[in-house]
Amino acid sequence: MGILTQLNRAMAYIEEHIADDLALGDVSAVTAYSTYHFGRLFYYIADMPLSEYIRKRKLSLAAMALQSSDARVIDLAVCYGYDSADSFTRAFTKQHGVTPSAARKPGVSLTIFPPLTFQIKIKGVQAMNWRIEEKEAFEVFGIERVFRNDETGKIPAFWDEAYVDGSCQRLAAQAGRSDTMGFCGYVDDQADAFPYMICVVNGPGCDTAGFTVAQVPAVTWAIFRSGELAANAYGREIPGLFQRAYSEWLPTSVYDRFPGPDMEIYGVTDDGKFYEEVWIPVKKA
Repeated sequence: MGILTQLNRAMAYIEEHIADDLALGDVSAVTAYSTYHFGRLFYYIADMPLSEYIRKRKLSLAAMALQSSDARVIDLAVCYGYDSADSFTRAFTKQHGVTPSAARKPGVSLTIFPPLTFQIKIKGVQAMNWRIEEKEAFEVFGIERVFRNDETGKIPAFWDEAYVDGSCQRLAAQAGRSDTMGFCGYVDDQADAFPYMICVVNGPGCDTAGFTVAQVPAVTWAIFRSGELAANAYGREIPGLFQRAYSEWLPTSVYDRFPGPDMEIYGVTDDGKFYEEVWIPVKKA
């Protein structure tokens, strides 16, 4: 089953169960992807966590119900998963800019999010720099943090924190080099969370003391590379590389997403040019 088919099946499932207490695991279960992989896949294609999308859909339907029926605010709050009319009103006002009561008035503008549908985008303007590589297993070490499956968007702040507190600088010193990577989702035994590591490749002369050590499995990688970057532009290309890999490359390639970790590479070429890469494990469909 293709990636777009699976995404659209998940969106249909959400619409059918929109009044339920939907969790990421419930939605990913109707696809071939794990909770972790589906969460990241959706985040990079839709540019928001799945939990945010579900919330926006619930509040959109609540707004339409307020304008087209005599439903009580408390009944809508309960229907769409809110504990009280007050919590529903706060969420409603944040999205629509007006209270539920005011939403009934004629001429009021509301912010409605229609159901998402996914389709292949034909874009010939910007070329993609990609390659396929098979690599043996190797070891990395670095700074680990565990994130909930809907917290992919918080990873950049983790990098900022690690630079501010000196962890990245200490990692580079103990590795003897400055190139780093982000290693994501390298264990699959946490249904509601995933580990992310700011790390370097372990090798002769490295000192792993004080850091977490992990294994990168032997897999086939689809690797997507940015153009040349300024030294202060690290991290800016990663979301776009993931987004294009998932929404443009995978649906039209002969490959499918393979269970395994994602990697982000922050590197420097031999002639001193900065670049970023996204590594996604794949297999031939």
